[in-house]
Amino acid sequence: MPTPFRLLVVPGVTVDKWTRLWAERLPDVELLVEPVPAQDAPGLLLDGADAGLVRLPVDPDAFHAIPLYTETTVVVVPKDHLLTAGEELTVADLADETLLSPLDDTLTWPSMPAAVLAERPETTAVAVEWVASSAGVLVVPQSLARAHHRKDLTYRVLTDAPTSSVGLAWVRDRHTDLVEEMIGIVRGRTANSTRGRAPEQPAGRRPARQQQQPGAKARKRR
Repeated sequence: MPTPFRLLVVPGVTVDKWTRLWAERLPDVELLVEPVPAQDAPGLLLDGADAGLVRLPVDPDAFHAIPLYTETTVVVVPKDHLLTAGEELTVADLADETLLSPLDDTLTWPSMPAAVLAERPETTAVAVEWVASSAGVLVVPQSLARAHHRKDLTYRVLTDAPTSSVGLAWVRDRHTDLVEEMIGIVRGRTANSTRGRAPEQPAGRRPARQQQQPGAKARKRR
């Protein structure tokens, strides 16, 4: 049986559609989906994982990466917070707030728009708990706000905040046929695409006749 294909997946990424397509197209190759913290994904790829759905950017000297989509950024706040008065906010609306900066933060700010709590939560999940206790507000990609949803919290879109992109990444010297298959799946190629593994020839099919070269003269019958 072929070696399983190991795919890393960082928090917030949904893979149901892609895993289903993999099972349909490559039923002989097991797909191992491994949830990992975003900051651990590069090291695990170098240690042997075949590919990963990761937060970009990654080191271009070590990895190839295909950007897939960019997420909306939101601010997570208690449901009774003043910021919930608007449907959408800007970074300037955060000026009077205290921001939480978890150690696994996926956003890069050119400069922080408000005071940042000195103590940093270990993870985004812990930071969400701190928001519930009114320690501050949390700015994250929308998928993470949804993944850590609580009934006492809500979020609002930040229209001008930094964003986080998700992409498929793999180690530069490990571009295998199965990696190419995964690239085709996440990019939406059809199963009949000529890229990836070579398509099998139908049984019993005769090879096509070689075409006569232009200008070649047909032999005369004797």
